[in-house]
Amino acid sequence: MAIEVYQLTVNFEKRSALWDLHFKVPKGRFMGIIGPNGAGKSTLLKALLGIVKPLSGNILFFGRPWSQMKHQIAYVPQKRSIDWNFPITALDVVLMGRYRYLKGLKWYRKADKLTAIHMLEKLGMKDLASRQINALSGGQQQRLFIARALVQRAEIYLLDEPLAGIDKTSERIIMQILRDLQKEGKTMLVVHHELNTAAQYFDSALLLNTSLVAHGDIADVLTPDLLSRAYGQKEILFEEVWRLSNKKTKGIL
Repeated sequence: MAIEVYQLTVNFEKRSALWDLHFKVPKGRFMGIIGPNGAGKSTLLKALLGIVKPLSGNILFFGRPWSQMKHQIAYVPQKRSIDWNFPITALDVVLMGRYRYLKGLKWYRKADKLTAIHMLEKLGMKDLASRQINALSGGQQQRLFIARALVQRAEIYLLDEPLAGIDKTSERIIMQILRDLQKEGKTMLVVHHELNTAAQYFDSALLLNTSLVAHGDIADVLTPDLLSRAYGQKEILFEEVWRLSNKKTKGIL
């Protein structure tokens, strides 16, 4: 298993953000983390990374704790959590993903810079390498942090709302990159808000609302009943999501 989570509970003061989560993610899965606002989706990624300390639980990556596997895990934070006024260029941001390869060196090597530039080119941003990050569009900013994660050459990618508030071109580029990663056998957990696209994008889902509602194949998780349990209401949209997930399973999408 790429990821194993046992009895994970996270509290903020006296309020439970996550409660007694148990789940496993096989290697090569492209899993959407889905649930309403405040469900604990971002908190789950931060708990996996050790950014927030769980009250209880055990987390393993390929059977080992995060401390032994951290170099095999790449993280893309929410775009709104970044200080976009920090004086740094697009190329400098991507080079941060090569930091672990320096091995005591004070400066990035030519090979690191070439890798970073190649990744910017792959994401359609080579001409923006010297641009300050606050001069980039929202979609370009999101692609930039995808590029930083990709140059880490990790086995597991944790992405927090990578498609939120971006243009269609950036969404298409990012999704193609992520699909290519899956073909390479990489494992990805992606926080995602748009129910109507979840069935098109992911092969599996983790449905969350503080506690775990369901996880598994996309068609088994995105059912009207389970969505109603997670969101606390019944809507026509749930029927549409179920229809889309079944179409994908049958190869129509």
